[in-house]
Amino acid sequence: MAVLRSILALLAAAGILLAPPSGLFGTTPRAGALPYVVGQLLVAAPTMPDPRFARTVIYMVDHTAEGAFGLVVNRPLGAGPLDKLIKGFGIDPGQATGEVVLHYGGPVDSGGLFVLHSTDWKGPATPAALGPLAMTADTEVFRAIAEGGGPKRRLVLVGYAGWGPGQLEREMARKDWLTAPADPDLVFDDDVATKWERASALAGITL
Repeated sequence: MAVLRSILALLAAAGILLAPPSGLFGTTPRAGALPYVVGQLLVAAPTMPDPRFARTVIYMVDHTAEGAFGLVVNRPLGAGPLDKLIKGFGIDPGQATGEVVLHYGGPVDSGGLFVLHSTDWKGPATPAALGPLAMTADTEVFRAIAEGGGPKRRLVLVGYAGWGPGQLEREMARKDWLTAPADPDLVFDDDVATKWERASALAGITL
């Protein structure tokens, strides 16, 4: 809870949601463009050499020749009141109730807040979904939630996982990562303790 309170305080002081890195989101044609990984799960191999990504499951929002952008979906930081998070952005929380679980999205841009969500909702600043899920980095998603709308399923994440040109391809060639279909039920469920194991099974990893 101490970690969550400090992050909420930081976000409330900033009062903004940061945009995703430039250069992604559809800048490169993907027809037959393997090994680009978009709209899939990136699953850390048991032999992952980078401790920051050990046993992580990442939803890949985009991947082009310019780089890759994903969000870790199995590292919750803590929970806090949803209305306080919304109020921290200067938005009337309305009838918003319950708690929000804040997740660690990755080691890049620890001040950036992102919402990974189902595609039943789309805001003006939501990029076109390149897979079964969408991502929004704009306060409009919280305004919609406060008004009783917004996406039915969502993860709120701080930071993201990012790779430069060719970096992820090299890591995949070393077998640091495997890929699996992005099952929304796995992404959004609360069984965090087994999420890596279940994603590994989908990726064909025998543990």
